[in-house]
Amino acid sequence: MTIETILLTVKRDDGDRLDYMTEEAIGLAAQVGADVVVAHVFESQSSVNESLARLEGVDGTPTDVARRLGSVRRATKAIEAAGVEFRVEGVVGDPGEAIADLATRVGADRVFVGGRKRSPTGKAVFGSTAQQILLSAPCPVTFVREE
Repeated sequence: MTIETILLTVKRDDGDRLDYMTEEAIGLAAQVGADVVVAHVFESQSSVNESLARLEGVDGTPTDVARRLGSVRRATKAIEAAGVEFRVEGVVGDPGEAIADLATRVGADRVFVGGRKRSPTGKAVFGSTAQQILLSAPCPVTFVREE
């Protein structure tokens, strides 16, 4: 299977996991010559508007707002420094559905998604968003949990 597009999902609170996910996406992209789409999902238009109210000089599209988020800028700075082609996509909707739909729309060949540590019982289920992406994405998904 040829990998041309990697979808890297970025949340505001990914913490150190974001750096690891970004490094893994960069490593794969550099190895196979793929582009990276850095994606952030806003759960509602009101969350876009709330973020927009704190930013100056940004028009109202979810992608423009996503470009200004600290976690997205952190990921794109590392990707750019590695010389990998990328673009940012901001979308609005249920995170699991929105990522699966975006993966289809951008023709993703791999999705990187993060999740938190779980209790022994919780390990059986990754979490509703990650699980939904794992089950719905049109391509393989790499799940990165925090250390």
